[in-house]
Amino acid sequence: MPFARFAQPETRRSLTDLSFTPFWLDDPARPDPAEPLSRQTTADLAIVGAGFTGLWAALLAKQSHPEWDVVLLERETTACAASGRNGGFVSASLTHGFENGLTRWPQEMPCLVALGHRNLNEMEADLQRWGIVCDWVRSGELHVATEPYQVAELRQAVEAGRRVGEQVEWLESEQTRNLVNSPTYLGAYLDHNVAMVNPAQMAWGLRAACLQVGVRLYEQTPVLSMHAEKAGVRLRTPHGDTLAARVALATNAFPPLLKRLSLYIVPVYDYVLVTEPLSATQWQQIGWQGREGVGDSGNQFHYYRRTADGRILWGGYDAIYYPNNGVGPQFEVNQESFERLAEHFFQTFPQLRGVHFTHGWGGAIDTCSRFSAFWGTALGGRVAYSLGYTGLGVGASRFGAKVLLDLLERRETERTRLMMARYKPIPFPPEPFRSLVIHLTRASLDQADRNEGRRNAWLKLLDALGLGFDS
Repeated sequence: MPFARFAQPETRRSLTDLSFTPFWLDDPARPDPAEPLSRQTTADLAIVGAGFTGLWAALLAKQSHPEWDVVLLERETTACAASGRNGGFVSASLTHGFENGLTRWPQEMPCLVALGHRNLNEMEADLQRWGIVCDWVRSGELHVATEPYQVAELRQAVEAGRRVGEQVEWLESEQTRNLVNSPTYLGAYLDHNVAMVNPAQMAWGLRAACLQVGVRLYEQTPVLSMHAEKAGVRLRTPHGDTLAARVALATNAFPPLLKRLSLYIVPVYDYVLVTEPLSATQWQQIGWQGREGVGDSGNQFHYYRRTADGRILWGGYDAIYYPNNGVGPQFEVNQESFERLAEHFFQTFPQLRGVHFTHGWGGAIDTCSRFSAFWGTALGGRVAYSLGYTGLGVGASRFGAKVLLDLLERRETERTRLMMARYKPIPFPPEPFRSLVIHLTRASLDQADRNEGRRNAWLKLLDALGLGFDS
C-alpha cells in the first residue's frame, strides 16, 4: 500500500501538543551530568563518545584489564545522541539484516549470524550481571508485507535466513493480523533474535556500571583535536588534555577527529513520534498483546513498537541528508516529517484515528555505503574507530566495541579475521556531488516503492557498485 503524501487536518491536530524532547530522555531518573575534564590527565585507554559503542568499550576494557586507567570523554551527556534517540530495537544482526550481509559477505554469513546470536545472548547476560533495568524484552520483530510483491520477497528472505542459521518463521496474513491487527498487512516473517529495550535506561545503566568498575567519565567535554606524540596520543579539550596510550573513537554521525573518515560517513536524520498511552479499548482494536517490534518492507520503511507504559513509538520512512554532512540541534525538529509520519500511522491503524502524539524528535544516523559497521586504525595503530552502523547499532555496538579493543591490542581474533572487519565501505563522493547523489537516490527509492518495487537504472547501477542509501 503506497502511503499518501499529504497529511489531513485531523492528522495535524494530533500533533498540536508535541514535546520535542526524545521520549526516552524525558525521564526524571536521568542522571546528573558528570563533571567536565578540567586538568591534564593520562590514561591507558581514552574513549571519545559515551554512546553505546563507547560505553561497551569502556566496560569491556575494564573487565579484561582491571589495571587499566580508562577515561571516557563525552561532548554532551551520556545517551544524548543516537543511543538515547533510537527506537529501542536490539537486533542480533551485525550486518543490517541478513539480506544485506548475504549480498556482501555470502561465505561468512553463517559465522556472522552465529557471532550475532552470541553477541545478543552475551549482552542480555551482561545487563543481568550488572543489574541494569531497562525494560529488556526478548520479543522478536515482525517484518510485514504491505504490498503483494513484498510477500514473495519476504518468503525468499525467510529461506535465505534459515540457510545461514537465522531463526525466522513465515506468517500468513491472518496469522500476522492475529498478532498485530492492521488492514495493510499481507503477511510477515518473525525474527526471534530481536529484543526491545528502553535505550536511554540501558545507556545510563552501562554508565553506572562503568563508574562502578573505575572508568573515569568526563561529560560536557568536547574533544577539539587529536595528535600523536612520542608518549602517546594527545586529546585536546577546552580545559585539559588527555595523553593516552590508546584511543578508541566512537563518535557516530558527528564530525570525526580523523578527517578522512568523513568520506565514509553520511549523517542522515531519522524522525520519531510517540503516542499518548492507549486505552484498553484501543489496544483491543489493534490486538498487539505482545511486545513484538514491527517494521514494514518498503525501501522507505517504518519501525514501531509498544512502550512499557502503553504507547506506540512510530519512526522511520524519511532519511534526510542536510548538505555538507550537516548535524546539530537545528535539524532535530521537522514538522513536515512529523506530519508525514502521523498520516502514515493512521493509514496503518485507522482504528486509532483521534489519538494524539506527545513526543516528536529527530536524530542523526551514521550511514555508510554498506549499511553496517566498519573499523580501522590510525596513528601507528594507537587509535581505532568503529562507525557506520546505519541505524541498527543498539545490538551491534557491543560487537563493534570488541573489535575496537582487538585492534588496539593488535589481537587477531575470529572477529578481526572477518572480511567485514578488514575492509572499509566504498566512500561517498564530495560535495556538491554527495547531495546530488543522495537526493537522486531518495527520489528513486520513493519511485520504486510506488512502482511495485521495480528499481530504475540509477538504483541498479548503485546495486552493481555495492553502494546504496537506506532509510
